[in-house]
Amino acid sequence: MRGARAASREQAPSETGVVAALSQEGAGVIHGGKTAFVAGALPGETVRFRRRRRHRQYDEARLEQILVPSVERVSARCAHFDVCGGCAVQHLASDAQLPLKQRQLRDSLERLGRVAPQRWLPPLASPPWGYRRRARLGAKYVERKGRVLVGFRERLSSLIAGIERCEVLAPPVDALILPLSELLTGLSIRERVPQIEVAVADNAVALVLRVLAAPSAPDLQSLHEFEARHGVHFYLQSGGIDSVRALGPGAPRLYYALPELGLEIEFAPTDFIQVNAAVNRALVLEALQLLQPDPGARVLDLYCGLGNFSLALAGRAAAVVGVEGDAALVARARANARRNGIGNAEFFGADLSADLGGAAWLGQRYSHVLLDPPRAGARELLATIARLEPQRLLYVSCHPGTLARDVGVLVHEHGLQLLAAGVVDMFPHTAHVESVALLAPAPAR
Repeated sequence: MRGARAASREQAPSETGVVAALSQEGAGVIHGGKTAFVAGALPGETVRFRRRRRHRQYDEARLEQILVPSVERVSARCAHFDVCGGCAVQHLASDAQLPLKQRQLRDSLERLGRVAPQRWLPPLASPPWGYRRRARLGAKYVERKGRVLVGFRERLSSLIAGIERCEVLAPPVDALILPLSELLTGLSIRERVPQIEVAVADNAVALVLRVLAAPSAPDLQSLHEFEARHGVHFYLQSGGIDSVRALGPGAPRLYYALPELGLEIEFAPTDFIQVNAAVNRALVLEALQLLQPDPGARVLDLYCGLGNFSLALAGRAAAVVGVEGDAALVARARANARRNGIGNAEFFGADLSADLGGAAWLGQRYSHVLLDPPRAGARELLATIARLEPQRLLYVSCHPGTLARDVGVLVHEHGLQLLAAGVVDMFPHTAHVESVALLAPAPAR
């Protein structure tokens, strides 16, 4: 059978079970027979549930009743938590979320990588609310509701959740969900705007509307009035990323600051930046502390993006080389180096998942390496990194499973040792686990 299928009423009677753990998506895991993932259930709870979607190795289920609640269960702050899929664990006390993520990282390293760090790092914690400065919101005109819904997807559904505000989005966007819904509902192209991309910079708020038809003159007037009323800036995207244009003249440059380091990093409204501003600042400082570059260090930053880590490292090292697969980000990293008066950082474009051949930057020697790959990890790069023989390697990860796999390869096949590891709470109230791992060559025997 391909994909998942909905369980019929006859095939899915109510069941009772005890939740053993949380999945990487934040659902309660119930064993005994075929495993069931129950959204909204917490470890230790006894619950009644009904299977809704069947897969080969597990089923997704809906929570029907909590028979024995967890002592760590709290009332979700968001009025839409039971419907919206943007957050997974608002019903778990904030001070219990970080230990849960630490256990997930520890379990992944032990089970998948067969490694354990010599030292566990204190977690990098986050403000619990209003932290999310980047988001992609869905938009959908629903005729029977008579309005455009704006928000994240519903749980166990591809439908847009009908929400009015979002507790985790950074201000002022947290309070603009309903106003945006009302704005789009009044447009002539209300059925042709499927997405709003949010970027909250330190100095401005950008909202990128994906438009599948050209706005009319009255539409444009409504958008301009909304901008003025709410202090935001609209951009229109009619095609690919290259089609993004500001609604009108005077759109400000977007930037975020790393104030402890005296840096300002500019970005475009659709660029990747770390979602959580406070945690990103802490993460950059921790990277400097863990890598410990000295004035003679030569640092290689792989998947460098806009230069988030590279520019900070350049202030402590003799030279930094950043490598990134997105040509637009490479150009902006170079521009950010110039803007910040940094002359010892070079940036190169390369597909880091492909054969790097004789790339010029690989012919240099590096004392330190920082690696910040996407969720798929960096399997293809591990042998290349090991051949560079760095004194220290810092792996910044957005998926504990691929981190554990890659660290296991570096330790068991390439002779490195795992000095330290810890979690980074980039996404509070979700099950998303970011982490860091510090490696170095194992001592000779």
